[in-house]
Amino acid sequence: QVQLVESGGGSVQAGGSLRLSCAADGYSAYMGWFRQVPGKEREVVAAIHPSGRSIRYADFVKGRFTVSRDNTKTTLYLQMDSLKPEDTAMYYCAAAKQGVNWWARWPDISFYDSWGQGTQVTVSS
Repeated sequence: QVQLVESGGGSVQAGGSLRLSCAADGYSAYMGWFRQVPGKEREVVAAIHPSGRSIRYADFVKGRFTVSRDNTKTTLYLQMDSLKPEDTAMYYCAAAKQGVNWWARWPDISFYDSWGQGTQVTVSS
């Protein structure tokens, strides 16, 4: 497991942008972003393959959010544009040192073995 620390959350108006960062204290092959609203299950936002060439997004963020990773592969970013009130949630960074069948399992919480504490994103209308 690795220690993950998210930052960059805050409050913005609808249509605004935020950039989240996730700093890891070590390398993990697979990384992703999830979000959770109180009373609801945690859901995937985006995930990136170790190669960096394959990225997956939840349908509700396609075209608005962009995930990226730095060259050391220890920092993950989530650029969020055109934010909507329904994007309000706690955003979590997740990582997995190894995994099988990422292509099918990238949205699964159980695929990841490390989680950050989360950073709150609030979007007002």
